[in-house]
Amino acid sequence: MSARVRLGPVDVAQLGAVGLRARPLRVVLSALGIAIGIGAMLAVVGISASSRAELDRTLDRLGTNLLTVAPGTTVDGNRTSLPEESVAMVGRIRPVESVSATGVLAVSVYRNDHMPRGQTGSLLVLAVRDRLLKTVGATLHSGAWFTPATYAYPAVVLGAVAARRLDIPRVGVRVWLGGEWFAVVGILDPVPLAEELDSAALVGWDAARTYLGFDGSPTTLYVRAAPQHVVAVQGVLGRTANPAAPDQVLVSRPSDALAAKQAAEATLNGLLLGLGAVALLVGGIGIANTMVISVLERRAEIGLRRALGATRRHIRAQFLAESLLLSLLGGLGGVLLGAVATAVFAASQGWPVVMPLWASGGGLGATMLIGVAAGLYPAVRASRLAPAYALAAP
Repeated sequence: MSARVRLGPVDVAQLGAVGLRARPLRVVLSALGIAIGIGAMLAVVGISASSRAELDRTLDRLGTNLLTVAPGTTVDGNRTSLPEESVAMVGRIRPVESVSATGVLAVSVYRNDHMPRGQTGSLLVLAVRDRLLKTVGATLHSGAWFTPATYAYPAVVLGAVAARRLDIPRVGVRVWLGGEWFAVVGILDPVPLAEELDSAALVGWDAARTYLGFDGSPTTLYVRAAPQHVVAVQGVLGRTANPAAPDQVLVSRPSDALAAKQAAEATLNGLLLGLGAVALLVGGIGIANTMVISVLERRAEIGLRRALGATRRHIRAQFLAESLLLSLLGGLGGVLLGAVATAVFAASQGWPVVMPLWASGGGLGATMLIGVAAGLYPAVRASRLAPAYALAAP
């Protein structure tokens, strides 16, 4: 009575590797299909994670405790206004660390006094209170912020977009603003938490009164509160800024808008992940096709192994091993493609490179499942071939 032959995991893996090496071009093409699917999924997750890491880094630097207050509308649809004293009243709230304000001016800014009226480049002119720079976390690209010497005089600080549209590369030049010449004393960097400042020309509150007919009514209050009291401050801002009509005050938080933006990005990521799943399905079909053709081409080999004592379990294990190795090869290639794509894109944007470990592990796990599903039918079919029929096949 012959001893029962057992194949260990190493033996099965070696048999699978021999089968793959016999058809290298077909193996490469099949593995490429699944690598593209895994690479697409990981690139989507990695780029999204890198983007969020950059956003979190920016918010950590600027702070997420910034609140904004703006006038709302009446029941008739008419726009209300905030009292001039609202800045001082909000500043008396104990957890408020800093408060400032801007007021929209009904004037335009031009590069010079020869520009046609109406070609404003969609730029705003805002009167600004002191402490605005600190409150919104803005930084200067060049020049200086308003000083007591320039706050009441015809000086202007330009947002990043405003300076570009006006073709103002440096400070020390003049612009035509509201029928007056104003000296450019500073240019801001982009302000992530107050993007409206990017396309605005900013003048001092007192200068706006003196030269531009400003009535002193703020249109936006920027409030920086203690992080642990942001919700509490948000709840009382309306009543404090406009006690006469607290229901006609709009209070918002820039970080909430950023959260909504992240939700929209998550929806897009879901779509792209769906496309990656389709690519995985195509790769799985490619693996199944490769394994079915391999069974048809190797019937003589299967018959010979059966005749020499290989059991059906041995044949199933061999072809499942080939399928798993093929999918593992594609999965490793996909992880490498996804990591490279993420690193290249993140580096080009100046972001930190983030590749979640769960995504890499999940990608490899998906390839193994695809390998099992795609190789199961060909493996069972190969194990059911009768030795005599397989050896008689041409």
